[in-house]
Amino acid sequence: MKKFIDLRSDTVTMPTQAMRDAMAEAVVGDDVYEDDPTVKELEALAASMTGKEAALFCPSGTMANQIAVMIFTRRGDEVILGKNSHIVVHEVGAAAVLSGVSYCMVDNAGHDKRCGRDGTCTCT
Repeated sequence: MKKFIDLRSDTVTMPTQAMRDAMAEAVVGDDVYEDDPTVKELEALAASMTGKEAALFCPSGTMANQIAVMIFTRRGDEVILGKNSHIVVHEVGAAAVLSGVSYCMVDNAGHDKRCGRDGTCTCT
């Protein structure tokens, strides 16, 4: 089986000591006022790597999902998703409250059960 980087959730990846050290030693500032050089550097790197004009740092997968829903929908729209998808199972009604959209859930039985935390996936 092919290994992959597990980006299902911001709580799945456990930081190594080197990651913890980097966080503790990072230069920080107020990102609201664009005064955080580390965030600015990360956003510039992400934009460069993806060939985009700019990038936005989202501290959680939930935040990124909800921003995406807001960008691609209008109030009253319906979002079609698998009933076992992360946004349905773990983000409860956030899209309804924040974006005014509803879900139309389709069957994707077994998908999450076959994608393991060990970095392997047998989904087809």
